[in-house]
Amino acid sequence: MKRITAILLVLVMLLALSACGTVIDESTINHMYNTVYDIQEQIDILSERIDAQLEAAEQAAAKAAEEAAAAAAAKAEEEAAAAARKAVLDAADHELPVNAMVLNGTTGFSMAKLIHDAQNGSAALNYAFSVETDASNISAALISGDCDIAALPTNAAATLYNRTEGGVQLAAINTLGVLYLVENTESVSVEAMSDLEGMTVYAPAQNPTILFNIMANAAGVDVAVDNTYAQPADLRTAIAAGEVDLAVLPEPMVTIALSANESLAVALDLTSVWDSLETPGSLVQGCIVFRTAFVREHPAEAAAFLAEYADSVAYLTDDPAGAAQCIEETGIFPQAAVAQKAIPNCNICLITGQEMKDAMNRFAEILYAANPDAVGGAVPGDDFYYLG
Repeated sequence: MKRITAILLVLVMLLALSACGTVIDESTINHMYNTVYDIQEQIDILSERIDAQLEAAEQAAAKAAEEAAAAAAAKAEEEAAAAARKAVLDAADHELPVNAMVLNGTTGFSMAKLIHDAQNGSAALNYAFSVETDASNISAALISGDCDIAALPTNAAATLYNRTEGGVQLAAINTLGVLYLVENTESVSVEAMSDLEGMTVYAPAQNPTILFNIMANAAGVDVAVDNTYAQPADLRTAIAAGEVDLAVLPEPMVTIALSANESLAVALDLTSVWDSLETPGSLVQGCIVFRTAFVREHPAEAAAFLAEYADSVAYLTDDPAGAAQCIEETGIFPQAAVAQKAIPNCNICLITGQEMKDAMNRFAEILYAANPDAVGGAVPGDDFYYLG
């Protein structure tokens, strides 16, 4: 195209010169052609650059507009959420005494900031918190009416529901799987459940043993489970001292054990193992429950608690160091440094509504099939679930 354009321009120039009586030889014509061709080529290059710059400018403008729209939408969503949160908190009775109990350890980690706020007088509701080392104390208080809200293991919540014939409701799942298989690397090497065939694994009594047996059976592995060290802290001490080679431990006991013995390592993340063998996401170990009478009599305060609790969970995710300090100060766990290191492995979450119900119902079904007593003799009914 450039060649044709150059020829046409030269012809026009020749006609103009001819009209003036100028005689043009062949070399001059060639020179004119080459000059015109070069000029046209430079014009085309410049035109392509301008087009590219215009296209880039248009793309940049479109991207900026898209980002501005996204930012505006995010801001609007944030403002709407803040307005909704304020409305929920404003609707609550700020003077009503609300008694809450928390099991120490990972189940209570996500409540630490809210407890801290309540102790400093900056929480919206009139909370009275206590941190317990024994879940049976929490169950007794929920039954007697001395506790309105509690953080405890999910199997304990299901058992309590059955024991009280619906006296508690599940409000949220706050912890997924916290179990890990720890190995002494100087003695054993485990990379998969199949590697455990014929071996002995030590596990704390009750729930950890039940869950590990479920996984071993699902994987088709013949492994002996020893409950000599019934408490997680005792088993942590034993494996750190080299008395056992394989141990099922929850966080933060895993972090403490690994810090005490450099020969120890996490062999298997048992949450990942569970998800590969059972319904993914159905290993739910920690939860929040409401006393059913409390939520029926005080629905606004129940909703307000969940709004404040969501902030507490978000704080732990956003600022693990600050949350760890709160965890220590509130007595949920005595060592902030250990808590901070363990938090990323604790699978802390906030799952409510239908997603909560689906996950917990499946977990209860699996536990019931393995050991009916683990959930109080029956899979909880639909009224177990607080759906707002």
